[in-house]
Amino acid sequence: MKKIILYVVAILFYNSSFSQVGIGTDNPQQELHIAGTNSTIRIESLNSTNEPLLNVSPKLAPVYVTGNGDLTLNPPGFTTGGGVGTNEPLNFLISIPNFVPNGPFGDGTVVANDATITSATNQIVSVPFSSPQEALIEVRYAMTIDLSDQFLPAAAASTFNDISARTVRCYFYIDLNSDGLDPTELSKRYGLHGEAYTSYGQGSVGYAFIHGVGYGNIPPGNHSLVFFGETADGNNRDTYVGFGGSSDYLKIRIYN
Repeated sequence: MKKIILYVVAILFYNSSFSQVGIGTDNPQQELHIAGTNSTIRIESLNSTNEPLLNVSPKLAPVYVTGNGDLTLNPPGFTTGGGVGTNEPLNFLISIPNFVPNGPFGDGTVVANDATITSATNQIVSVPFSSPQEALIEVRYAMTIDLSDQFLPAAAASTFNDISARTVRCYFYIDLNSDGLDPTELSKRYGLHGEAYTSYGQGSVGYAFIHGVGYGNIPPGNHSLVFFGETADGNNRDTYVGFGGSSDYLKIRIYN
């Protein structure tokens, strides 16, 4: 037993003398050097079991460095549950590529405005997301739009070939708690953006593009962004617009 104690003391003295510790290497290059292409560090005090309010699996939790150099999810000066401005610092990005279904022919979700009407509106897609606390969200979206004066979705359709103008608009609502849009939620449109197109016996094959950005306040919980598309044209005109058929992306920034 005495020999073992002396051996441990000798190792501690050796390491403290050089002030460098190597894990997986005999030649540490820093005070702590963890070698290996698959090496990781685990701090169980920061996991979802010990920090359930701040480490919400499967999302990555932000780690902060205090003035003393300590790694923590709960920096001094902040408390949980106090509302915007007093909660833990929160800033993470949800990125959703191709958030609109492409449809059978790559036309996405179609808003049909045939010759019997002059305007039409249709829901494009509903996108669920969650926030661990009360927060401000920034939503940025972009999607292609396929325009035709023939019925969509279709394997092939012509571009506009009449002397006329059309408008296309896109926006979203915030469905708090994902329980359906109520009158209050329907009264607030976010990220509204519009485009206008004219034609004179000509056109080009391919996709146009539409994009927008909006901001809103949300409580903690599970919510949804509900996107809508609109079209408007003249009398006796056919206008079909496919939203998100070729490419689209959605980015939701959540922070307090």
